[in-house]
Amino acid sequence: MKTSPRLSSVWRARAVRYNQPCPLPLIVAGGAAFLPMKAIRTLAISVFTAFSAVVCAQEADTLRSDKVVANAQMIGVGAVSILDTYLSPEEYSGTELRYVSHTVRRREGRRWSRMLVHQGAVAYAGNRSGNGNEMSGAYTFTYGLHYNWDLLGGRLNVMAGGQAEVEAGFLYNTRNGNNPAQARLAFNIAPSAAAAYRFRLGRVPFEARYEAGVPLVGLMFSPNYGQSYYEIFSRGDYDHNAVPTTFVSAPSLRQMLTLDFTLGRTTLRLGYLGDFRQAKVNNLKYHTYSNMLLIGFVRHFKITRIVP
Repeated sequence: MKTSPRLSSVWRARAVRYNQPCPLPLIVAGGAAFLPMKAIRTLAISVFTAFSAVVCAQEADTLRSDKVVANAQMIGVGAVSILDTYLSPEEYSGTELRYVSHTVRRREGRRWSRMLVHQGAVAYAGNRSGNGNEMSGAYTFTYGLHYNWDLLGGRLNVMAGGQAEVEAGFLYNTRNGNNPAQARLAFNIAPSAAAAYRFRLGRVPFEARYEAGVPLVGLMFSPNYGQSYYEIFSRGDYDHNAVPTTFVSAPSLRQMLTLDFTLGRTTLRLGYLGDFRQAKVNNLKYHTYSNMLLIGFVRHFKITRIVP
């Protein structure tokens, strides 16, 4: 059906009067108005083009990184042995519970990787006579930088480098009236190394991994022999309380052996953590020996950034 000449002239007159472009002509039939098929196709093409432009713009704003991240969340439970001669000459033995977040970041095709480890631990121990207890808590953050070698077609990864470690915590003795607690604050620089080997048993992929770090030099807080915290903080009597340490005065070792295996879409981790810390400074002796069983899960993913 064609548009009547009178109707078309009315539309043109209105467009000229208001200085507007002439709108699409309408077809009037039985009191209802319709757009012709050509106008409908033009409108549909315009909408589709605009939608495609928006989608393409969103895809262009999405930046896919080549950074591969391996993150393990673990819980450790095991035996702990604690000695702090500032609080007691006796050694206390008990149980430790520890949370470990272990992350390794590396770019594809690059040799260097970064390691970030967060650890939170609580322990409860008693003496041999059973009339005294000690409670401890600690948080440790480790940042490592390592050079990687990929061997045996990528099945074996060996990494070596160094790491910096900060530890803050406390130790409380329930028997002591004077000086019942001890603050712990330490910073260490340690050479470290790790090796991981991937293999299969049947259809199940496995990865065995071992890593170790030995503090070389550092700095720790310690009251001097016979010095109270009141003298340190209230009276301001400094007595060699910030003590430089080396592998001689504070020989220590942290090692971890783990086995990852994938079931379905979930990668689980079982392992052992040995954390042996000791120091002899200011005529005082400290040590904390921890042997723990680890259990957790592992995630491997890439980082994608969206630019607004």
